Amino acid sequence: MLVLVAPGQGAQTPGFLTPWLDLPGVEARLRAWSEVIGLDLVHYGTDADADEIRDTAVAQPLLVAAGLVSAVALGAYASAADAAGAPGAVAGHSVGEITAAAVAGVLSEDEALTLVRKRGLAMAEAAAITATGMSALLGGDPDVSVKHLEKLGLTPANINGAGQIVAAGTLEQLAALAEDKPEGVRKVIALKVAGAFHTHHMGPAVDALAEAAKELSPADPKLTYVSNKDGRTVASGGEVVDRLVGQVANPVRWDLCMETFQELGVTALLELCPGGTLTGLAKRALPGVKTLALKTPDDLDAARELIAEHS
Repeated sequence: MLVLVAPGQGAQTPGFLTPWLDLPGVEARLRAWSEVIGLDLVHYGTDADADEIRDTAVAQPLLVAAGLVSAVALGAYASAADAAGAPGAVAGHSVGEITAAAVAGVLSEDEALTLVRKRGLAMAEAAAITATGMSALLGGDPDVSVKHLEKLGLTPANINGAGQIVAAGTLEQLAALAEDKPEGVRKVIALKVAGAFHTHHMGPAVDALAEAAKELSPADPKLTYVSNKDGRTVASGGEVVDRLVGQVANPVRWDLCMETFQELGVTALLELCPGGTLTGLAKRALPGVKTLALKTPDDLDAARELIAEHS
């Protein structure tokens, strides 16, 4: 059973969409989406520097667009749910959940890009209220780390499994964490994000996203959809959207998502563009499961072989 996953913010790198523009129809698709959301996805995916694409309002729609471009190239959309090559389940990490919702048929492409554009803008506005950020903790016991973070006033915003927790809070709180690591934690790494996502600091963004969600017409997922909220599968399109809204200010439980993948009988995990982060976690947390990160079109043949073998 193959699980298709979409990465979250921080996976973007300068120029990562450049090779995808060589595929027929990709540039036209990106330019059409750019018109819909008022953001030049081609520029940001090819010519923009690291600082430009670190901007939350840019990074989030860029990542969803990249994931959808690679899903289209694979033929992995829910419209192919009855085909032999359909994935057994889909999930996304943080903003990648919007990519997964589109792949599963809950949202149209335009709805997904419109929602993520509003999400990115709202989260950027919320992040501007207080200087905040996020840092990854490598190693250590999760229970010990969570207690230590709470003592420092930080939120365990991403519990990713495989020994990785991401802390979020004010820059002062994160500086204190760097000086006072939890017992057993090898390293604390500041992430390339511009706010304390999935914490109470994002409360204003939840309200803005709830308003945006009123304009959507979600369909029930045609593929098994696994939610970040609690790792459970969700069969209602309306509930998927409700969870997308609330998740902005609540922790990502990717550890529970991977537990659900195991319960579903996962044998392979394929990460959409720009892949790498989630396959890295799967290699440590899901031993014996084959993984493949879709980085460039050169990876498409191997991805299709993986789908054919495990779908």
